[in-house]
Amino acid sequence: MPATPSIAVFSDVICPWCFLGKRRLERALEQLGIGAAIRWLPFELNPRMPPEGMERPLYRARKFGPDRARQLDREMTARGLEEGISFAFERIRRTPNTRKAHILIAHATSLGAGGAAAEALFRAYFERALDVGCADILADLGGEIGLDRDAARAALDDAALLTSVIAAEEEAARLDVSGVPFFIVDGAWAVSGAQPAAAWVDLLRRGANFGSEVPAG
Repeated sequence: MPATPSIAVFSDVICPWCFLGKRRLERALEQLGIGAAIRWLPFELNPRMPPEGMERPLYRARKFGPDRARQLDREMTARGLEEGISFAFERIRRTPNTRKAHILIAHATSLGAGGAAAEALFRAYFERALDVGCADILADLGGEIGLDRDAARAALDDAALLTSVIAAEEEAARLDVSGVPFFIVDGAWAVSGAQPAAAWVDLLRRGANFGSEVPAG
């Protein structure tokens, strides 16, 4: 098992399974007593979402039906509590367009703070019920994790960062990533879904000797 495995994670900041998967991976690493070089990569669940987003109850009702949407939220709330996540679905008013949130993560990654940005965004949306499609809120979150707020706000309109996000999303398509979270371990093995911590412990102990092989590079 590498002392510090490299793990690329395709995720979206409004994906509750991604937040859950992050916590489960972290618990596994803690149990093993190791760190990991984790890189957070973009995957937009709703790439055609209007820039201003839309009301979450309406979005969820259209996607699942109102009764099923409420049931799914209840089930995810229970799962979250098992991992120390306090999902606040009842307070979330909007489902945002997440393109700029991914640009913030790319900006933070360039400064060595990609993991902090991902964590801040998950908590902002799911526990604080903030609109993570709003540029000012994103800039505030950048400031909260120690980035220069004005630089973070300017980065949201940076053409080079936008290009990098689009390129990463195209790479996800090339790898046939159709759902998230999707993890690539040491550039060679794919693990799909929010696997339990025990599964991650087994995987990392055996040096990624299970899973689906993916093209490296």
